[in-house]
Amino acid sequence: MSLVVDSITKRFGDVVALDGVSFTVEPGRIFGLLGANGAGKTTSMRIVLDILRADAGTVTWQGEPNTALPRRTWGYLPEERGLYPRMLIGEQLRFFAALFGVPDATARAEIDDWLERFRIPEYRERKVEQLSKGNQQKIQFIASILHDPQVLIMDEPFSGLDPVNVRLLKEAFIEMKSRGKTLVFSTHQMEQVEELCESIAIVDRGRVVVSGAVRDVKRAMGRQVVRLATDGDGRGVEWLTEIPGVELTTRREDYVELHVPVDRDPGSILRAAIDRGERVTRFEIADPSLEEIFVEHVGRRAVDESEEHLAASSREAAS
Repeated sequence: MSLVVDSITKRFGDVVALDGVSFTVEPGRIFGLLGANGAGKTTSMRIVLDILRADAGTVTWQGEPNTALPRRTWGYLPEERGLYPRMLIGEQLRFFAALFGVPDATARAEIDDWLERFRIPEYRERKVEQLSKGNQQKIQFIASILHDPQVLIMDEPFSGLDPVNVRLLKEAFIEMKSRGKTLVFSTHQMEQVEELCESIAIVDRGRVVVSGAVRDVKRAMGRQVVRLATDGDGRGVEWLTEIPGVELTTRREDYVELHVPVDRDPGSILRAAIDRGERVTRFEIADPSLEEIFVEHVGRRAVDESEEHLAASSREAAS
């Protein structure tokens, strides 16, 4: 049974924070909730966790309403730190574990294991305020999983982390998935989603604009991406735009990137290049990136609304 968010709506006064948000997370998967700041990601997560109540709609996990589930069902890694800055790390983690009824011996063993995994075993006797932001984030992560939750909800977990800590946190995500846990995290960093997530939902201004398995979302764009280089520098390929449906979108230093309709064989581009006597040094076929998809669904809307606003202002000025 899945985590099902069904048509949740939330208002704060006159502000509609969520407007019929729906998405489904399959158990044992890693799910990305994408959107710009203020899109509604955090509000959605807090409703799933029953920290906030929706004005309408439902959330269920394995067929049970989230409001009826025990707290230990969920692990929560908030964007803001929820740690006591002057309390020793080891004591603090044992305290959080005890709140969920975890036996002290079990908690100690898990704490030691995770501190070792995160390469900070010596931090057990340090205070949170003595740690960098990245190391605080790792402690916060440990605190969120010590009670062995079924679902782990994380709000912008990679924000502000250096590459080393990003890698360690990714490894922790994969470890939790291997244990059969369901992970949901919000972000606007597409590279993390590309690497980790099997399914996504993109939220824009309180509405889901696209959702589903990553591969299906990419294929639904209706185009393929071809990266082509000839003679080693990617130049002299303007002739490609003469092929019906082919769009030259990006020119790099050593290759060009093309958009090709899904009903056209990308191999025809390679054959055309060879027939012209071009020396092809790179030919690669790919789906659109999540960044492209995000811009397509979110960025285009922002541009359209900006243009509408300018047009309205012009009309008002003319009148």
